[in-house]
Amino acid sequence: MAKKFEVRSGRHVVAYSDATTAAEAVNDYLRALGGRHDEVRRMGTDTASWRGAIYRAVPAPDDKPTSSRAA
Repeated sequence: MAKKFEVRSGRHVVAYSDATTAAEAVNDYLRALGGRHDEVRRMGTDTASWRGAIYRAVPAPDDKPTSSRAA
């Protein structure tokens, strides 16, 4: 089942991705940018490096409010 991930470079969110794993989200994003398989280096289960930049996928926050107020 697909989950929503944020793909980050540093502190910046560079993309949102629906994927089954964080690794798939990062890989799909880098492939869409034109990254070839031999250029992308996996650095962990959720992290990859491409052309000197490090990309990481984390679960995207829910859009639901964290608290509710009674009117």
